[in-house]
Amino acid sequence: MATGNGLSIGVYVFDGAEELNVAGPFEVFTAWRERSALKPRVATFSWDGRGVRLAQGLHMVPDRSADDVGPLQLLVYPGGPGVQQLVGDRIHLEWLHAMRVQTPLLASVCTGSLVLAAAGLLAGRPATTHWDHYDELAGIDPSIMVDTETRYVDDGDVVTSAGVSAGIDMALHLVE
Repeated sequence: MATGNGLSIGVYVFDGAEELNVAGPFEVFTAWRERSALKPRVATFSWDGRGVRLAQGLHMVPDRSADDVGPLQLLVYPGGPGVQQLVGDRIHLEWLHAMRVQTPLLASVCTGSLVLAAAGLLAGRPATTHWDHYDELAGIDPSIMVDTETRYVDDGDVVTSAGVSAGIDMALHLVE
């Protein structure tokens, strides 16, 4: 999945991911690809490479599986109702933790931050999520400094965003 310059962006998709949490950042990054000399590779991937059914019923066929996505410079983790199952999936959380070790920049949209928190990736950091899930984020890991005021929180190598449209703002910030 690497490009000539090695810049690869992967958007993880799963059953129950919110459509705009996936499509908003994906659109920003692919529009950037068309205008940037960097020409980053932007791809979607699911756990097994099979199609997923997103939160509102849209069926999506990802480009790759988690095993085939290759090294990423940016992993985008969306939110949606499907995160509730992933927050408690030990194997998935171990995979996410391993991906974090090899991925320089991690970003979440909406409730995707809940899964990052469950994997221990937000411990002691400032972070945000959808406004209806602030308490849940704090409950997963009380050391997280939950920011209830901003649309996205950039903590260097981890960036979290609030609700759906905030994911677009976060992606624009990352492109900038």
